[in-house]
Order: sequence, then structure tokens, then C-alpha cells
Amino acid sequence: MARETWATRAGFILAAVGSAVGLGNIWRFPFITGQYGGSSFLITYLAFVALIGFPAILVEFVIGRRTERNPVGALRELGSGVWSSAGWLFVVTGFIILSYYSVVAGWFLRYTLIGITEGFAFADPSEAEALFGTVATGLDTLVFHAAFMLLVIGIIAAGVRRGIELSVKVMVPAILVLLLGLAAYGTTLDGASAAYAYYLSPDFGTIAANWTEILPAAAGQAFFTLSLGMGVMITYASYLGEDRNLAADAGIIATLDTLVAVLVGFVVFPVLFSVGIEPGTGGPGAIFVSLTAAFAGIPGGRVLGVVFFGMVGIAALSSAISILEVLVSYLIDEVGVARVPAAAALGTAVFLLGVPVTIDSIFLSLYDLLADGILLVLGSLLLALFVGWVAPDVGREELKKGIGDVGGLDDAWIWIVRIPIVIVVVVSLYLGVVDYAGFLTGDFADWLAAR
Repeated sequence: MARETWATRAGFILAAVGSAVGLGNIWRFPFITGQYGGSSFLITYLAFVALIGFPAILVEFVIGRRTERNPVGALRELGSGVWSSAGWLFVVTGFIILSYYSVVAGWFLRYTLIGITEGFAFADPSEAEALFGTVATGLDTLVFHAAFMLLVIGIIAAGVRRGIELSVKVMVPAILVLLLGLAAYGTTLDGASAAYAYYLSPDFGTIAANWTEILPAAAGQAFFTLSLGMGVMITYASYLGEDRNLAADAGIIATLDTLVAVLVGFVVFPVLFSVGIEPGTGGPGAIFVSLTAAFAGIPGGRVLGVVFFGMVGIAALSSAISILEVLVSYLIDEVGVARVPAAAALGTAVFLLGVPVTIDSIFLSLYDLLADGILLVLGSLLLALFVGWVAPDVGREELKKGIGDVGGLDDAWIWIVRIPIVIVVVVSLYLGVVDYAGFLTGDFADWLAAR
């Protein structure tokens, strides 16, 4: 069957930005930033995006466009021996991430409806915490998980142009407009100046004292938010023509994604500081508990809450479709399954894997720490080793297409991939493994013992 392509360059860029701009930016970024010191984490994260994220996007781009295949088929075509099987890591990673991603996206859909129908009128923060407890698990959570996955399946089944490209041309601009409006509103709140000081004044002493925690968290966030290490950028680049300037496209995508992440801080932290709530407490549920409590105490909080949670739901959808497309493209390319049944079958499998997360939130940590701290970083490491050391000529040649004479920039890029990226990713992977082992022997072991 004929392979689909993007209709326009804007469609590709918006799809890639939509993949990157999702729960990683808006759900995960605020509580991770608060957990690791605000501005101290922000500056480390920005350094990772510029020095590691941008070159890593190019790694995935050159592999995808060169082969015009999904991650499994791409590495099978370019590699040999163990490399020919390395693409399976991205399929596994995508399954795991989308399974809990869909559940969390369902939370945002429920909060949007709660804001519309009931509002966020809480007498004290404990009521906001109790609300999250009812939203995070249970039958209703399972229903919203299913509803979200049905939306994702429907868009993917419609195809690259009529499904993915058409939807992101609406969703991504809407996200940017809503974020800018919310950030502008944040400047009017009483806690804005204190929030900006917390967010924008880095304490390098904090970074030096806590680098073993901040480094892997920032690396994982950069990979997660840029959709790296899960094969999304390989898959999206596989639908590109050879006349595209990959470096320019990667720069636009990384810049817009980072802009969204930074803007989220300008929305969330002024709201929290305006009502005296400490950022970074409460883990994955922090943004729900803290913000709903905060919305109850500021002018126009109900409308603000509905807009914010609705915007995050849109962002989650734009990212989720990119992950499912990685899985579906495998069945289309390698097995010859038609798009509609492939989307339905794989979407159903992802839904089933996410069911435990709707039963107990311990499974969210089990999945997220594995995917974010280990699998995404491992995937990026394998790709860096492959392009940097196994097939550097393929990378150089593909990068030059659509650019022309790049001088020595192709060699500089290869050496960045070979040395700095590999070193940083190896250190981050080690620390991520240590962190996950601590979770398994600590919180998860305690949970099992209590059953």
C-alpha cells in the first residue's frame, strides 16, 4: 500500500510540536520544577534542551527520513546484529507511556467537566485533595480513560493528513493562544512577583548540592517533553520529503516546545503563590490538588480552571496521537495491516495496559518512573550510539539534504552526539535506574506488603 506523507511543512512542524507539547509540559513540568527547586531545575532543563535535546531530535530525524519506516523497520534496515532489533524498545516504551498518559488525560477531562458543572469552591485544601482522590481511581476514571483512547484511535484511524495533520493545525495554535492569555492573567495576581523570583532566579548552590537528583529529572523531562526516545520523531520524519531542512525544523520544534513549558510556569506558579501554596508538593497529583484549591481563592477562578484544564486536555490529545502513530505505523509498514484495524487493535491493547492505573495510583509511579527515568533515556542512548558511532556517514548525508553546504557543522553535530550526549545520557540512565530500584524496594514493596 502507498505510504502517506505530510501535505505541508507547517503540518509536520505542528504535529511534531503537538507531540512535544502535551502532559510532559503542562502536567509534569510544574510539579517536577517545584520538586527540584524552581529556577534551579528550570536552568538545568533549558541547558538539556539546547545542548542535548536539539542534537538528539536530529538523530531521530535523519533515521526516520532516510528509511521512511517506523522505528523497528528503520533500525532493521540500517543496522545489523543486535541493532536490527533495537527498534522494539520504542514500541514497548510507547505502549507503557500511552497507557498511563491516557488515564492522566482522563483526569483533565473530568476536571474540565467538574469546573463547568460544579466549579472549584473549596473551603480548605483538604477538600481539593479529597476530590482528586475520587478522580484519580475508580470506575469513572476507567470510563474517561476509555473515552480519551477512543478519541485518539479515531484521529489515528483517519490517517496522517486527514487525521493527525488536520487536528494539530487546530489544537496547537489553540494551546499557544490559551497559554499566552493565562500567563498574561497571571501577571495581575498578588503572588506574581514572588512567583517570578522563585521561577527565574537560579540558585547554583542548590544545583551543586542536589545535582544527582536534578540531573536525571531534567534529562528525563527534556526527553519526555520533546518526545525523544520513544520513536515519535523517527516516525514523523519518515513521512518527510528530502527537500526539508531538518536542522531548521528541529530548531523550530525545540523552541516552541520549550516556550510552552516556560509559559506554563508563568501560569501555574503565580496562581499557587497568590494563595500561599508551596510548589512541588504532592507528586503527580500536585497540579490538580494545588491548582483547584488555588482557583477557589482567586477572582474568576472557575473560568480560569475550566480554560486551563481544557487546554491541557487538548495538549494531551495532540501528544497521545503521536505515540499511537508509532505503534500503528509498525503494523502498517511491517505487517501490512490496514490503518483502521491497526489503530483499533493497538488502541485497545494500550487501554487494557492502563487499567491498573485506574485502580491504584501506585501503578502510575511504577509505569512513569520506568518509562521516563529508564526507557526514554535508554532509547536516546541507543540512537546516539547508533548514529554517532555505527552509521555516522548516514547521519551526515541525510542532514545535508535540504540544507546544501553545511561547512563543518555536520562533523560538529556527530561529535556532540558521540561524546557529550552519550556521557550525559549514560549518567542520567544510571541515576534513573538507581531511583527506580529505590522505588521498587521502597514504596512499591511497602504497597505489596500491605496487600
